[in-house]
Amino acid sequence: MGEKIYGLLGRKLGHSWSVPIHQALGCEGYRLIELEPEELGDFLRREDIGGLNVTIPYKRDVMAFCDVIDEGAKTIGSVNTIVRRAGKLYGYNTDIDGFLYMLRRARISLMGKKVVVLGSGGASLTAQAAARREGAREVVVVSRAGPDNYENLPQRHGDAEALVNTTPVGMWPDMTGRPVDLLAFPDMEAVADVIYNPGRTGLLLQAEEGGLRRTGGLSMLVAQAKRAEELFFDKAIPDGETENIIAQLWRDRTNLVLVGMPGCGKTTVGQALARLSGKPFVDLDEEIVHRAGKPIPEIFRAEGEEAFRALESQALAEICAQSGQVIATGGGAVLRAENRDIMRRTGRVYFLRRALEELPTDGRPLSRKGGLEEMYRVRKPLYSAAADVVIDNSVALEETAELIWRDFCENSGD
Repeated sequence: MGEKIYGLLGRKLGHSWSVPIHQALGCEGYRLIELEPEELGDFLRREDIGGLNVTIPYKRDVMAFCDVIDEGAKTIGSVNTIVRRAGKLYGYNTDIDGFLYMLRRARISLMGKKVVVLGSGGASLTAQAAARREGAREVVVVSRAGPDNYENLPQRHGDAEALVNTTPVGMWPDMTGRPVDLLAFPDMEAVADVIYNPGRTGLLLQAEEGGLRRTGGLSMLVAQAKRAEELFFDKAIPDGETENIIAQLWRDRTNLVLVGMPGCGKTTVGQALARLSGKPFVDLDEEIVHRAGKPIPEIFRAEGEEAFRALESQALAEICAQSGQVIATGGGAVLRAENRDIMRRTGRVYFLRRALEELPTDGRPLSRKGGLEEMYRVRKPLYSAAADVVIDNSVALEETAELIWRDFCENSGD
């Protein structure tokens, strides 16, 4: 028999980060396996299967093909890990290991809490089982058509204290929107979203704004993969590997976004950061000029500021949908709330602050009108709202870049 098959089994897997995770854990031949439902049975009968992870929509379907199902997976009602041993397929659920790791890492306790779980698929079954194992007082499952649905949720369960999103709402590539409005839950304390791309979904951005405990799904993804890898090869992996991989994935995939007044040094600092980090550099204003085929002052003269802002928002959304870049934004990119969310979903945002008297105005249509002080008065709270960190750009650009890169690396995680 040739090499054994290891990989992730699902239907549409273009968004998956599983391959680099399992390769980092030592499974070099791990790959994505996309199958249609009618292909599932023939594939699972193959004798060269070594180990598989299973994702949407097959976590329950594969159970019919397993010879032995672990008691934990039976209790949950779904299988996300399959191992072939001595000609038999063994089914496990390592999602619950990952889910519990995610909660503990974010210091979220469900003990005695009323927990709302959004969605009713395989990931929902895991979240329900985990909540009960953690001693939740009540677990409410919300689906589109069930007795507890999105229309009646605030009226029936507005007293929820913790919320878990297992739906794909907010997931790449359609990252706008959120499944519920957290303002409908005045007693809410914590939010967990199993989505890992983007790092901050719309739901998590609202949770952050409200000061709630929160977590995205990256740590769950890595922790469940680590446990699956142990089952694949019957070999323990040190727990520290989980954190190492989370940090590396976060650094590699997260955008580094610079905001600030026109002329504050975003482009030059961004270029230095690109050299330091090895990430590609994108200048939003240059991208707009390229798309419009004319300089920004000409766009303002011919079409007005509103047309420019619309073009800016479109370009920003498309750029930020990609990962692992250094992005220098235009000075007014923070004016639209949607833009601030776009930056924060996929990036760590830095506000470059510089003395107004040091800001150049040549070629900057709004700055040349005068009133830089008024512009800054309006924009400063918006820069602060967008930013994770404020950086004074009053030293050599290499020093500023090193300061930002150090912060970025030290705060890697989800």
